[in-house]
Amino acid sequence: MAQIQFARGIDEDVVPDISLTRSRDGSNGKAIFYFQSPTALSSTSTDAITGMYLVDEEGELVSREVNAKFVNGQPDALEATYIIRSPQEWDRFMRFMERYANDHGLEFSKS
Repeated sequence: MAQIQFARGIDEDVVPDISLTRSRDGSNGKAIFYFQSPTALSSTSTDAITGMYLVDEEGELVSREVNAKFVNGQPDALEATYIIRSPQEWDRFMRFMERYANDHGLEFSKS
């Protein structure tokens, strides 16, 4: 089962909005994940956010680019960026996304 985690071993329950961009030659790209009111920011969570971990049966993809969004001084959302640096990384990321989409009822739509 494919999961997203912000602290290792603790699955994020909120399904994010995800935006993908890819260079014309396919050599690199970027995925931006936006989590509105994620459980990782709940006051009952005692674990620190150490990154974004995309975990599936093939292993783990890691991003350290995670930023909190605040409204009136309170954490409201998380935005994480996963940088893709090669066609092989793109293929691996897309395999994760296909598994995550199937497990969480997501669908892809072009802009």
